[in-house]
Amino acid sequence: MNQGIEVIIYPVKDLAKARTLYSKLLGVEPYVDQPYYVGFKGEGPDIGLDPHGHSSGLTGPVSYWRVADIHESLRALIEAGAEAHQEPRDVGGGKLIASVRDADGNILGLSQPAG
Repeated sequence: MNQGIEVIIYPVKDLAKARTLYSKLLGVEPYVDQPYYVGFKGEGPDIGLDPHGHSSGLTGPVSYWRVADIHESLRALIEAGAEAHQEPRDVGGGKLIASVRDADGNILGLSQPAG
């Protein structure tokens, strides 16, 4: 069902401070640097900083798993006991994201590439 973790999103309150800290930690400058999102490519999954994450209910980092069919993956996870958290939405260029909560309240993100 999944093709590995694509990105880990961290909700942040001070985007400028977080950008500086994660640039130092990862040893790279952001490849996306916008007021609504800062993204880094390093070793392993991309790292994203979301200044609106806390207001949308994020309490910590969320891993987004790459899937081929986001609707089928959501259906399968809900049938397995997950609770819908965020319905699929286009975040640009046809890329879709969605999320569910597991039985312990952890948020699991799904990401379907544009295509």
